[in-house]
Amino acid sequence: MWNYLVRRLLLGVLTLWLVTFLVYGLIRSMPGDPTLVRMERMAPGKTIRSEDLAQMRKIYGLDKPWPVAYWAWLSNVVRFNLGNSFSRYQPVTEVISERIAPTLLLSGTSLLLGYLLAVPMGLYATARGGRLDERTLSISLYMLYSLPAFVAALFLQMIFAVKLQGTGFELPLDGMTSRGFANLSTLGKAWDLFRHALLPTLCLTYGTLAYDTRFIQANMQEVLRQDYIRTARAKGVSRFNVIVHHAFRNTLIPFVTMLGLELPFVLSGAIILEQIFTWPGMGRLFFEAISEYDYPTIMGLMLLFSILTLLGQLLADILYAVVDPRVTYS
Repeated sequence: MWNYLVRRLLLGVLTLWLVTFLVYGLIRSMPGDPTLVRMERMAPGKTIRSEDLAQMRKIYGLDKPWPVAYWAWLSNVVRFNLGNSFSRYQPVTEVISERIAPTLLLSGTSLLLGYLLAVPMGLYATARGGRLDERTLSISLYMLYSLPAFVAALFLQMIFAVKLQGTGFELPLDGMTSRGFANLSTLGKAWDLFRHALLPTLCLTYGTLAYDTRFIQANMQEVLRQDYIRTARAKGVSRFNVIVHHAFRNTLIPFVTMLGLELPFVLSGAIILEQIFTWPGMGRLFFEAISEYDYPTIMGLMLLFSILTLLGQLLADILYAVVDPRVTYS
């Protein structure tokens, strides 16, 4: 087991190096110059001298070829220093840490709700296969999965923020908190956060719920055709025990795989939805960093997302041995 973990960690380090190397080269090849963007913000309308531009590029380390600049960035990362943001004038670690809590509130809640609802719905659809209620549920899930989240977001904003304005069902149009949030009581703050997070969480959840439910049902149907399930039924085992204790336990490996792949989603955020709802999450930060040519922030986010992806795959591999005793890494 330990030998396997060491090999995976070494492979993960190599993968991180390759990913960051390629991404750094790509962002340095993007059209545009971050020094021009920053100097225009500092002194709009002022003529930019070539000497000032050269000095700014030297300060940012953009005067060096990108392979050389990459190794300088990597040496700082090894010392747990992600550099300073070009556009926010503060360390990248602080910029990212400020967005983690809003992203966890949104995507973490969405992921938890998705699994809590998808498992019983998938098992119910399996138990009621071919009946009217199962067909209705399946069609509804297909319709939800085919509906783009940004369309649903605009539609819900129009209903709850515009049509229902002034009623008890009105919900905030955008943002994470209301004005005067700091003056509210603890219960008032929780209620205000709930009202702001309700619509984006709903838009972020329904697509995942539809996919996960169909995923569980499809794997359950595959397992129910196995010989040992027929044997259990022939021995008089109840339908509930066959589905929950026999079939579902043997669908956990693909389920664990899906869980590992969705781990990066917890912190990656949703770029389009966060833009629509003006939610201060990681997805919106990533979009802003690209539009502002903020290379250190882009690299910090890519490093974080890559680490989460590798950890998710490693977690899935470890959980294989937990859910299936036949799997061993010795």
